[in-house]
Amino acid sequence: MDASIPRSNNLLSPTQISFFLPKRLHFAARTRFNCPTLHMSAPRILVVDDHDIVRQGVCALIAAQPDWIVCGEARTGRDAIRLAAELTPEIVVMDLLMPDLNGLDAARQIKKHLPSTEILVLSGHEETELIQSVFDAGIRAYIFKSQARTHLVPAITALLAHKPYLTSRISEVLFRRFEQQQTAGQEKEGRADAPLTAREREIVQLLAEGHSNKEVASSLAISIKTVETHRASIMRKLSLDSLSDLVRFAIRSKIIEP
Repeated sequence: MDASIPRSNNLLSPTQISFFLPKRLHFAARTRFNCPTLHMSAPRILVVDDHDIVRQGVCALIAAQPDWIVCGEARTGRDAIRLAAELTPEIVVMDLLMPDLNGLDAARQIKKHLPSTEILVLSGHEETELIQSVFDAGIRAYIFKSQARTHLVPAITALLAHKPYLTSRISEVLFRRFEQQQTAGQEKEGRADAPLTAREREIVQLLAEGHSNKEVASSLAISIKTVETHRASIMRKLSLDSLSDLVRFAIRSKIIEP
């Protein structure tokens, strides 16, 4: 299934998005979705989340802002990469744990090819190492989904000026991480996924999601032999003995959801 989402279909009603959108903005959001007015200077924002209700709530918040345009939507990291290349948005609002390709690895690829595009991670996960990995990837804003109503618009505003945006909760997480590293005398990041290349992480995710070597090869447009070589290298690097070990690693490293 193509994970890019037509802009005119499956929109939530104002009642359904009320947990995201203040009541005073319901009419504005509905008007902007049905009758968009594009301006040459309007910031273009790509929204990526595999949960329809979250993605549409985020789109409603964005569309309620004067001259902000939701230029596209996607359900997977791989489609986010494709749409970002096609649309060159100023901002990508990205979930982390998604099928096919997770948001962190998708964000790394988008930043590699579109360094001026800013990425805002919108996630429900509060694990210290995961958040640290996001900022290590060059992403400058991370907010929790539970705080979207309060922080989404200010975060996007900051990123449009190419400034970082940190909530107090994220600042506390990063500070705790810094203290842990200082206490342990760590000079390295010490992340579980550090030994893996971007391509290896893609393969880990697809294998952990249950795809065969042939399906992985087809998805990534590489040969089965190349998949087998990567798979052997991954197992050796991580000292894993079986596919179930690989699945546990992927879950522990937040590459896939349990």
